[in-house]
Amino acid sequence: MIRWLWAFIDRPAAQFGDCAEFWTTVTGTTLSPTRGEHDEFVTLLPDYGAPTVKMQTIDGESRVHLDLDVDDVVEATERAVRLGATLVGDYILTERIGYSVLRSPHGMTFCFTPFRDGAGALAPTVTGPAGGRSRLDQVCLDIGASDYGIEARFWADLTGWAWRPGSLPEFARLSARPGVPIDLLLQRLGEDRPTAAHLDLACTDIEATADWHETLGARRIERGSRWLVMTDPAGQTYCLTGREPA
Repeated sequence: MIRWLWAFIDRPAAQFGDCAEFWTTVTGTTLSPTRGEHDEFVTLLPDYGAPTVKMQTIDGESRVHLDLDVDDVVEATERAVRLGATLVGDYILTERIGYSVLRSPHGMTFCFTPFRDGAGALAPTVTGPAGGRSRLDQVCLDIGASDYGIEARFWADLTGWAWRPGSLPEFARLSARPGVPIDLLLQRLGEDRPTAAHLDLACTDIEATADWHETLGARRIERGSRWLVMTDPAGQTYCLTGREPA
């Protein structure tokens, strides 16, 4: 059973500072003290309520991955492998340090981490300068067209969360609310490529939120039917959507 989901923002060291400032501002959080063997991990802490976002300094390209908190990391890892995931690196090492790193059948990185804390109250929405409210409430898995059936089934089986069709035929949603405040949105792409992820923020006013984010270093990329595609200071894609922030 997945007890909590963390949206994990991985950014290169050269861009980490700018991205940390951007993401703490737009999520209304502050950075925890660094931790890890190389001081590479931080948690984005709201003024009150349960945190849901972490960041990591990495050597490679910017990306988003998931940390899934479970009661038994080894058991969850073995089950994920049976469902089609593959382990990244040395299983003995990951078992020793307490978490496992895996990839989904078509390439999405995720980790199983031990559940230690209660969920707590939902953190507040963030109010921008023009009064629009927003919340990071969703991780979208971008899945290649040919891989969608296998990948979608994997995530549905892995999480056991409620499956709901999306507002458009290329989308479906996995949700464990109210227990876990971040949903997974599964998007069937119009091309074939490895599964990756981006962050989505629900907004009461997409345009006002985009204007604010641009002053912080973001850029507008593309207008969708009910969303706006943006990039953060590292050039990593995220979306502002018209969903009502919970």
